[in-house]
Amino acid sequence: MDSIVQWYQQGPARYISKQVFVMLVSMLPLIELRGGIVVARLLKLSLGQALIFSLIGNIIPIPFILLFINRIFDWLRPTKHLGGLVRKMEARAMSKSESVSRAEFWGLVGFVGIPLPGTGGWTGALIASLLKIDVKKASAAILLGIAIAATIMSLISYGVFHM
Repeated sequence: MDSIVQWYQQGPARYISKQVFVMLVSMLPLIELRGGIVVARLLKLSLGQALIFSLIGNIIPIPFILLFINRIFDWLRPTKHLGGLVRKMEARAMSKSESVSRAEFWGLVGFVGIPLPGTGGWTGALIASLLKIDVKKASAAILLGIAIAATIMSLISYGVFHM
């Protein structure tokens, strides 16, 4: 995360506020809120600002993934150049879906909420879409999971575990 912050400070900081940058980082797959909170801490934002902007950034892509990813994948799968990527993404998500498919709501909450590599809102939404979990149920589970991840990452970055 240090390198992301250094890159930001060397260029985009002139054009993008720290808060918007944290929101954009939190929108990225794989990094998401977990990285957004760490970046916010490194940029010396308050915990309140870190939470607001990383939560907003992490939540923005979720409805689009839940509502449209299956259609997008159906459209891209037959293409020569992107079909392999789509199949790889589906296989990766489905390889992580066992706990979610067993206990849909709470499995999805746990999957999104525990801040480990390869988990989070993006992958949770992709798994929910591929398993055809009801959008309202999936949305609630993912939002709760994101709130849990935000709490854990806040404690690590700003709270009792911060050194």
